[in-house]
Amino acid sequence: MIEVNEPSLNGVADPVKTEQQLNLTRYKRAFARRNFLKNIGLAGAGIAAGAVIQGCSDNSSSSNPKAQTIPETDVLNFALNLEYLEAEFYSVAVTGTTLASSVTGGTSTATGGAKVTFTDTRIADIAAEILNDEMLHVKFLRTALGAMAVAEPAINLNALGIGFASQAEFLTLSRAFEDTGVSAYAGAATLLSGNNLQAAAQILAVEAYHAGNIRLNVVQQGITVPATDSQDVPPDEKHFFPVDANALAIKRTPSQVLAIVYANAASGTASGGFFPSGLNGNIKTV
Repeated sequence: MIEVNEPSLNGVADPVKTEQQLNLTRYKRAFARRNFLKNIGLAGAGIAAGAVIQGCSDNSSSSNPKAQTIPETDVLNFALNLEYLEAEFYSVAVTGTTLASSVTGGTSTATGGAKVTFTDTRIADIAAEILNDEMLHVKFLRTALGAMAVAEPAINLNALGIGFASQAEFLTLSRAFEDTGVSAYAGAATLLSGNNLQAAAQILAVEAYHAGNIRLNVVQQGITVPATDSQDVPPDEKHFFPVDANALAIKRTPSQVLAIVYANAASGTASGGFFPSGLNGNIKTV
């Protein structure tokens, strides 16, 4: 049995802080349960990690000619940069600390942000579960890429100047990250093939689960969030889902994604916003 010491104010138990401690306990338990993936080569994620990288050196897939334009390892490393950002965001929001070296393979240099003061225990639990997913995405891609995996770049979680100490700010940034992530994987589909495409599709599906959940909470909480770019469809009572005129999920090219995370759409931009020193890898310029 786990004992939880209830924080108090003038001798009276603070229910919000007590719930936060309980949520952290739930997070630790959930992470311990899901860590079994490490012991089976991440095969539980749907694809054995060692089998993900396919055709990355010659990119000569006849079934997907467009995959020849960019080496597939570059595309996966681009995705890894975005997963580092998401995982750091949720780690700080849920635990108040940056990612451990066991996740990133090195010392985190992420700065900014703060542990969120959640007022809704369901949203706190959702955040903890998404953190688990994003950390596993980082580990999955790092294992799949092996020696070709790029290191985590410098990350500034306060790039937009709003922080995320409050639940509303957390939901605002989470929505932007999740919707952008879905569109990034959708846009990368024509650049991947075989096992790489399969893995990306499975990660995209998880990011879409996250996005749908967060968007619903944004609407239910009555939060107005800004658009990330001209394609964006922020959630509201008339737009629960970010789809185009054909009811297809929005997709973005790497340059369009970079314009969002750099907070600058000018051609040639190679750093800024959430990545003050730019992304690591070969795809890093708008």
